[in-house]
Amino acid sequence: MNLAAIGVPGLIIILVIILILFGPRKLPEVGSAVGKTLAEFKKSAKDIMDDDDTQPPAKKLSDTEKTDSK
Repeated sequence: MNLAAIGVPGLIIILVIILILFGPRKLPEVGSAVGKTLAEFKKSAKDIMDDDDTQPPAKKLSDTEKTDSK
């Protein structure tokens, strides 16, 4: 299930339910907390992806290096 499957009417219903649950005074705080959490998640995911990209590939030993180490 992706976000596009919800549609505009579904989003409006979700927003109305959130408004009823938290009230108009708490809504900015909830939005801010969700935004900070999402930004932190994106940063962590980007850091993990960058770590995978920066690690050098494993070095393969050539036949001469294998015999030299024995």
